[in-house]
Amino acid sequence: MLDNLTQRLAKVVKTMRGEARLTEANTAEMLREVRMALLEADVALPAVREFIAKVKEKALGEEVIGSLSPGQALVGVVQRELAALMGADLGPEATQLSFAQQPPAIILMAGLQGVGKTTTTGKLAKYLKEQKKKKVLTVSADVYRPAAIAQLESVTKQVGADFFPSTASDKPVDIARNALDWAKKHYHDVLIIDTAGRLGIDEAMMQEIAAVHAAVNPVETLFVVDAMLGQDAINTAKAFNDALPLTGVVLTKLDGDSRGGAALSVRHVTGKPIKFAGVSEKLDGLEAFDPGRMANRVLGMGDILALVEEARKGVDAQAATELANKIKGGGKFDMNDFKAQLTQMKKMGGMSGLLDKLPAQFQQAAAGANMDQAEKQVRRMVGIIDSMTPGERAKPELIKANRKRRIAAGAGVQVQEVNRMLNQYDQMQTMMKKLKGGGLMKMMRGMKGMMPGLR
Repeated sequence: MLDNLTQRLAKVVKTMRGEARLTEANTAEMLREVRMALLEADVALPAVREFIAKVKEKALGEEVIGSLSPGQALVGVVQRELAALMGADLGPEATQLSFAQQPPAIILMAGLQGVGKTTTTGKLAKYLKEQKKKKVLTVSADVYRPAAIAQLESVTKQVGADFFPSTASDKPVDIARNALDWAKKHYHDVLIIDTAGRLGIDEAMMQEIAAVHAAVNPVETLFVVDAMLGQDAINTAKAFNDALPLTGVVLTKLDGDSRGGAALSVRHVTGKPIKFAGVSEKLDGLEAFDPGRMANRVLGMGDILALVEEARKGVDAQAATELANKIKGGGKFDMNDFKAQLTQMKKMGGMSGLLDKLPAQFQQAAAGANMDQAEKQVRRMVGIIDSMTPGERAKPELIKANRKRRIAAGAGVQVQEVNRMLNQYDQMQTMMKKLKGGGLMKMMRGMKGMMPGLR
């Protein structure tokens, strides 16, 4: 995500941090590098000019010049202004969805065809159902694309939300009104309306979506835009912003965009906050957008809070407690436990998903590693464990030459891979033994000594 921009800005940040004294010359050089990085990332020129002007003004101010470490102070200025460019100046409430409406709260999804509106509608339904505990109804007012209604029905069922059926012969305004009536009668908290898109902006499309908006008066009108469109995303954003009272932006396919200019430009053009970012094709690949944290990621500082959130979502707290109690009580860490650990890592977004949220120095350290290959290896390890009998999983020491051959054949791998997996299991088991009998507490006490925040 935003790879090119992150790499360029991470180098600038590293150089700035090392500056003991700021001069007009090294400040100008730094601003020139930042300007080039932003323009190469497809950020709109007006946004770049405004950003550079604000950083320059504050860089030459008392806050930076009077600092004991001006280089680091300047990094702080760049981080804050980058966050402001993406919406931090609108306040923390701006990026939150509003439910200040008599239920159901209506969310209207708008955007061009092919930007991922329908999938995003399903992702948003899942987010609201699981994160906000809302009863969600979705409906498709796209009567032009034959597969649109069926696609929304499919993704809605996958995420466990409710779906209101419509047909291609219905009028979009009637569909929206009927869905709203149904949502009221069945006590839904949220109604999400997926509207029709076109391959380009046209007057008929804008009039139709404006009519739907007028008919249901949504509390949120979200503009869905493909982050990979670059400068085209800005032109589209202007057109939709002129036609509709937008309340926010959803950026899709942010994981596939190495430049990331749209993320920095759309907010500047529309004046509306980015509320969500699509970070993978999976239905749980929608993140609430936080400008400050995204600025950290763009500058190569990582997003540790997002990493913690992924861990919290992926880790089964009850299973973790049961495993801890089992080890503490003298129980043995077996293959079933090992498989559970591998499965939880996959739930946390896999290795590449986790790496993306780490600071730049960790990403550089892992630059030579093939993350896709590592994730493939994890899947193969799970397959090997699945080829074992219940007895072998409970007592891996039973697995000798003949059993290894049978397991390898069942998993479709070589015997060497079975041996490698058993070695990795032995290493994990050794680590678990060390945590038994107070080892965990010793480890935590050691961490407290190293980290000032832990007391």
